[in-house]
Amino acid sequence: MQQFHIENMTCGGCAKAVEKVVAMLDPEAKVAANVDDRIVSITTSAAADAVKQRLVDAGWEARVVE
Repeated sequence: MQQFHIENMTCGGCAKAVEKVVAMLDPEAKVAANVDDRIVSITTSAAADAVKQRLVDAGWEARVVE
């Protein structure tokens, strides 16, 4: 599982938009968003760098949570 902190994810609509971005990279990915903490947990076969880059390209301020 990969976790990302997304600073500009502030509402449920944002969380849905993040889910759509991840689904474009991996339609089988499982995404769980915690808007209060601005953390997204993703179970995917895609590399974390690829997921982060896709999020950043879509305008999300994403960083990997170690």
